[in-house]
Amino acid sequence: MPTDNYEPNADATGTEPTAPPRTMLRQCAVQGAAVILVLSLAWPYFGLRSEPLPWPETAFGIGAVALLLARLSHQPSWWLWIHALFVPAAWAVSRLDIPPGWFLLGFIALLLFFRGAASGRIPLYLSNAATVETLSDLLRQHPGVRFVDLGAGIASTLVPLAQALPDKHFTGVENAPASWAIGRIRTRGIANILWQHANLWDQSLGDYDGVYAFLSPAPMAALWQKALREMKPGSILVSNSFAIPDVSPTEIIQVDDTRQTQLYCYRIP
Repeated sequence: MPTDNYEPNADATGTEPTAPPRTMLRQCAVQGAAVILVLSLAWPYFGLRSEPLPWPETAFGIGAVALLLARLSHQPSWWLWIHALFVPAAWAVSRLDIPPGWFLLGFIALLLFFRGAASGRIPLYLSNAATVETLSDLLRQHPGVRFVDLGAGIASTLVPLAQALPDKHFTGVENAPASWAIGRIRTRGIANILWQHANLWDQSLGDYDGVYAFLSPAPMAALWQKALREMKPGSILVSNSFAIPDVSPTEIIQVDDTRQTQLYCYRIP
């Protein structure tokens, strides 16, 4: 995934950001411009002819203009699809006569599981079994005993790691309420897991020998700066799939799975 121009907003105390609002405002501006442009032409044209506005064609027209504006403004490829399909999809759903309460329920459910995507452009990613096994082999070779998973989801990584490595201690940090609750249930009774409901930027990394993160491209530069400030020399930062921009990893481990996962390992100098 592209970096989408992530711009950390560290404050005077050095606290790392939640995601800046500029990116979402930029995407809303693209959609808004497309709606205004298409409707400003369509309403007068069909109004003067006393004809109703053809909403299917208008919706797809808005999607096409939004796609063009997104491309001209150099949006990432995945945003192009979102801009092209957003209004047509909204029109199609409006034809289903779904009670509004279901939309509210769906929004709440998404927020409970994907709070990180809304606040920090960090979606819920789950590490697969092959990745966890590879990570377990890596940690066996590492002399440290304390490791933290930033954005730990539903503990799908920490539970098997803690069971495979009972001599090491693991901390999971998750801020999406529903994911945290599921993880809390899964980790209950596992003595070498500390499960925390917290923002990863508020988590001090100084007490850990290793950090694992499966986030997104957006926060990686800021995470590296946080790691350099807080982590001990010789400790390790492992990023699943997303490399730190302009920083050469100490090692890249290829996972033998269908998606060809790569683990980018960075030794703290």
